[in-house]
Amino acid sequence: VLLNGGKVAGILLESIGDHLAIGIGVNLAHAPGADQVEANALRPVSIADETGVTITPIAFLDVLAKEYAELEQQFRTYGFAPIRTAWLAHAARLGEQIVARTMKDETRGVFEDVDTLGNLILRTPKGRVSITAAGVFF
Repeated sequence: VLLNGGKVAGILLESIGDHLAIGIGVNLAHAPGADQVEANALRPVSIADETGVTITPIAFLDVLAKEYAELEQQFRTYGFAPIRTAWLAHAARLGEQIVARTMKDETRGVFEDVDTLGNLILRTPKGRVSITAAGVFF
């Protein structure tokens, strides 16, 4: 999740059977130093440093839980399509070169789409590649 061009949060999704585990890390007050992230990583930022807004973890969790519940209800009612459309409308680097890393591979290509199943679609010299899960780097 980007804020003013820097990475303010990360989201990790993992499926376990027919359940989904979601891990979210948000830099509310402080961000890691540049020496604490990979060499080519985006600049780490915090909400406080970038906006001047101070928010407590509990207040943030209250807002996050409310927003999540609304999106979950939207998903249950209308499916993935409207969430996908909204996400793509705000997607960083759409149409630009990115790197997707999995446990086995690194794929470079132009971020073309997120398909109807939620897969990342990259356009590479070898053609379109569908990536189910990866770390994405800009």
